[in-house]
Amino acid sequence: MYVPAIYAARLHDLHEARSFFYSGTLTIFVFGLIALAISDTGRPPRAVDHLVALFLAFTCLPVILAVPFWEGLATTSFLNAYFEMVSCFTTTGATLYDNPGRLSGSLHLWRGMVAWLGGAMMWIAAAAVFSPLSLGGFEVTARPDPGYDESQQGQSAVVDSMRRWQRGAMALIPVYAGLTLALWVMLIVMGEETLTGLMHAMAVLSTSGISSVGGVTAAKSGIGGELVLLLFMLFALSRVTFSADTGAVRRDSLFQDHEFRIGLLIILAVPGFLFLRHWLGAFEFDELQNLDVALRAAWGSIFTVLSFLTTTGFESAEWETARNWSGLSTPGMILMGLAIVGGGVATTAGGVKLLRVYVLYRQGLGEMQRLVHPSMIVGRRSDSRRIRRKGAQIAWVFFMLFAMSLALITISLAAAGVGFEDALTLAIATLTTTGPLASVASETPVQIAAFGSGVKLILAGAMVLGRLETLVIIALLSPELWHK
Repeated sequence: MYVPAIYAARLHDLHEARSFFYSGTLTIFVFGLIALAISDTGRPPRAVDHLVALFLAFTCLPVILAVPFWEGLATTSFLNAYFEMVSCFTTTGATLYDNPGRLSGSLHLWRGMVAWLGGAMMWIAAAAVFSPLSLGGFEVTARPDPGYDESQQGQSAVVDSMRRWQRGAMALIPVYAGLTLALWVMLIVMGEETLTGLMHAMAVLSTSGISSVGGVTAAKSGIGGELVLLLFMLFALSRVTFSADTGAVRRDSLFQDHEFRIGLLIILAVPGFLFLRHWLGAFEFDELQNLDVALRAAWGSIFTVLSFLTTTGFESAEWETARNWSGLSTPGMILMGLAIVGGGVATTAGGVKLLRVYVLYRQGLGEMQRLVHPSMIVGRRSDSRRIRRKGAQIAWVFFMLFAMSLALITISLAAAGVGFEDALTLAIATLTTTGPLASVASETPVQIAAFGSGVKLILAGAMVLGRLETLVIIALLSPELWHK
């Protein structure tokens, strides 16, 4: 909180500077007393304690984070501030303030920082909590967590859970911060403003899509800035892109990773389909001779597809060009489908995750082969030894749980008075942590601020559910885990 306080003081906004400074000081004092009180309980934390801590972090910590935002803005309710902080901390990026001019630079910076810290926490939690418990996508893979040391493989069962947090933080925070700094500097070189460049850098690395100017379309870096952002979005396709020590037996190259390859396939196939769709639409309007517009339309499709596949939610400045070139409306269903697929395991991206999609694809391919050759014997290929034997079954269970959660959230929103189409869009946006879908997927942007308190609380709960995933919530309710 001291960083936005200093920034607000530099902007001579003393009210917001005091709000952040006093809130930060009070938070340090209160949490310091709590830490002192529980510092020597005599009982080491259990695995379920870390799951509970993550759940409380996403539900209760935004109450603290909302205090300076609510006090600094002074024209909003505390529930709205709480919703905004839940959206930021879960890296969803759904906002109640569609007009960026309503918020000052320090408030925008606070939103971006909260999302960036939430993304960093998910990177570390993947190594410290989800991997040991086989959750968060690790239930279908035999790869260990980032920061894993093969020389200590036999001692992994006795490693203290707090040491996992420390080991994951030491391995990942320098990478996370370094990538953010590098992207920020590149955007500034491309002509971006300092605050906007920092916000977009934090938004891409955390896949939150939070912007201080309303998105990439209003940025000053142009196509060059979008190209840089696209390169850094690739880090959300697979954890192999940022962690070189995730191989259990041998080190795989990046292009041998299943998640990265299927992500590249989607990035090429979906824009290819959209470009063909746009080409057919342009044929009707007799605009095939305009090669420059065609290339801009293709770029807009590639950038937007990758952005929504990684659940970042940035819309290319040329996305409108692609739509106008074809004369067709926004393919919102395709964007929602990309968000449902999601990014890689142990990344900040949401959705079902690419690895689960790959496992289901391999299972479906094997079943079709058995239909043609019922007596065939299928051996395990060397590139499939990292997938657990029951990985496809677990992935299918997760997909069904995701579909049931989607139906439940949609029905709850519809019962609260939201139209069916808007309810479905909001449910997908929150469960996949792709908040910008609310304003991009539909022809008419969904105004979340116009809904009542009940709808906002449902959406906040859906964002927490989408960030932690349904299997984690089920694990929290498991009696066996509590008795360990």
